[in-house]
Amino acid sequence: QVQLVESGGGLVQAGGSLRLSCAASGSIFSIKTMGWYRQAPGKQRRLVAAITSGGTTNYADSVRGRFTISRDSAKNTVYLQMNSLKPEDTAVYYCKADITYRGAYWGQGTQVTVSS
Repeated sequence: QVQLVESGGGLVQAGGSLRLSCAASGSIFSIKTMGWYRQAPGKQRRLVAAITSGGTTNYADSVRGRFTISRDSAKNTVYLQMNSLKPEDTAVYYCKADITYRGAYWGQGTQVTVSS
């Protein structure tokens, strides 16, 4: 089995920062892509940021310039540094990993709440 464990969510005031972490463990050959998605109440789950095994990144327009995705390949871990947080960033944030020969896996989600 493959497990993704997220951490780092919490409550922060607008303008503040949080750093999310997602560690993959289990039977992993290699991770092709890891990304962060978020889902606010009543809304669809949407891509926030992703990073490939080669280091190529992709960001939603709404977070570009404020969020930074990074990875530690040796630890099978991806991070999301979130700066200048806004109330509209409030959501459950989910980690997703596309693993070679095994497919896609999701973490359990971590709540991020930004107060005004």
